[in-house]
Amino acid sequence: MKKRLGIDIDGTVTCPSSLIPHINRAFNRSLTLEDIKEYDLTKALPDIHPSRFSEWFQETEADIYRSSPIHNDADEVLTNWKKEFELFFISARGGQHLELTKKWFDEQEIDYDHIELIGSHNKLDAVDQHNIDLFLEDKHDNAVMIHEAFSIPVILFDTPYNQDPIPDGVIRVRSWAEAHQWVMQWEKALKKSLR
Repeated sequence: MKKRLGIDIDGTVTCPSSLIPHINRAFNRSLTLEDIKEYDLTKALPDIHPSRFSEWFQETEADIYRSSPIHNDADEVLTNWKKEFELFFISARGGQHLELTKKWFDEQEIDYDHIELIGSHNKLDAVDQHNIDLFLEDKHDNAVMIHEAFSIPVILFDTPYNQDPIPDGVIRVRSWAEAHQWVMQWEKALKKSLR
């Protein structure tokens, strides 16, 4: 039976800097990914009230998702993985963005078994419900919570905003190529243990 991978979308399948050009245009900034030291983007905009930022994000969200570039090599790796694994994309996006999200996946030519937009950063119920064997994420506390709740490996894509320490079982990678290498070694070790 194929192992089931749970995969976050924003900052994992999409480029972690996807939001930044939109923020720079809207708020007349020149931020880069290196300036984003916390997952909470309002920390990089101390002069903008969080409610104003939230309002702007809600108005712009669909455009951001529609135009998000894919993370380097994600499409190639995911195409390879589709032969070996079931791919379950689990995102904090709201359910109203499901059609737009599926269209984006179709345009990127990324196959999937399931897309779930839960409207919350708490992915524990979705991970449990779908019996996920390994998760890929860019949000530090999500990665740690998922690993600690289910004792499954979680791959954390390295960004300036997720630099807190990680426990064993959360694996920090710098690229999709590195993630691919780790996942294939993991699958090989699992197959060997079943012999």
